[in-house]
Amino acid sequence: MTDLKSAGIGLVVVVVLQASWLGAADTQPPVAPAFNTEISRQETIYQGTGDQAVTGYTVDRGLRDYTYALSTGFDTTLASLGPTDRWMDIGAGKGQAILDYFSPGYESIYPETGARRGRRAQVIAISIEDRRTPLWQQTAASLEVNKLQYLIDRRLEEYPLEDLGKFQVITDVIGGFSYTDNLSRFMEKVLGFLDLYGSFFTLLQDVHSEEGTNRPHYSGAPYLTEFAGADGSELRVCSWLKSISCVEVTCEFTTSWIPPIESYRVRKVCNEVTVPDLLPVHYIAGTPPERRFRLRVPSERRDAVVK
Repeated sequence: MTDLKSAGIGLVVVVVLQASWLGAADTQPPVAPAFNTEISRQETIYQGTGDQAVTGYTVDRGLRDYTYALSTGFDTTLASLGPTDRWMDIGAGKGQAILDYFSPGYESIYPETGARRGRRAQVIAISIEDRRTPLWQQTAASLEVNKLQYLIDRRLEEYPLEDLGKFQVITDVIGGFSYTDNLSRFMEKVLGFLDLYGSFFTLLQDVHSEEGTNRPHYSGAPYLTEFAGADGSELRVCSWLKSISCVEVTCEFTTSWIPPIESYRVRKVCNEVTVPDLLPVHYIAGTPPERRFRLRVPSERRDAVVK
């Protein structure tokens, strides 16, 4: 059984925010001091290295981990990319998955993908912290200019669309999609960077699946990420993704991982993308954090949400 528990919940402190959950909608934004305290704790987790590293904050997942965790078809989609195509990996950590992609043995390791021998896409790694290794530097130096890039110190949401261009494949394996406190804005940026008919592959741990047959993994705890409608009724992650305009979404629940995961493939099929706006109402720092979101009602301005 594949084990994701090393990337599982690492709760720091429980804070109750003044926002309704699965009840009557409350138009008040989260309490600033509590919310900001948790965001600060989360920043500490990101920056931890060596003895200061937080257990469960994994930065060295390889391409096999991506293939096992992401939706069916990820490996063949990646292998089909040619030298003029582009792949962005969000929350890339040490970039091991990308290094595996550029390794001389990629075609032999993944013969079933039909990888184009010797033809690799341009790849950009996005990371808050700089986790590059000597192997990364050696690999980048051996390739043509800008074939392999590693961008640091900014979250995806902070990059203007014109700075990075378009991508045929975007991946996020327990990166920004699992950690952000502004999921609507995150998805807007992902889909803005995604080329028409391109695919975003990502996942979440310990969520209520599309089928609704699973319970929270940890006894007495909620799901790690939870959504609600504007009226407080339950809204599953898969349903929210499918409510985004101009996308086709597939959701796959996998119980062989611990905690179980639901993986998502979001394919962009037109350019008039509209992402339903979510209000963050609960955030507890962790690896990844515990989060709750509610669909925003018209009276709640996006700029009123605590950052």
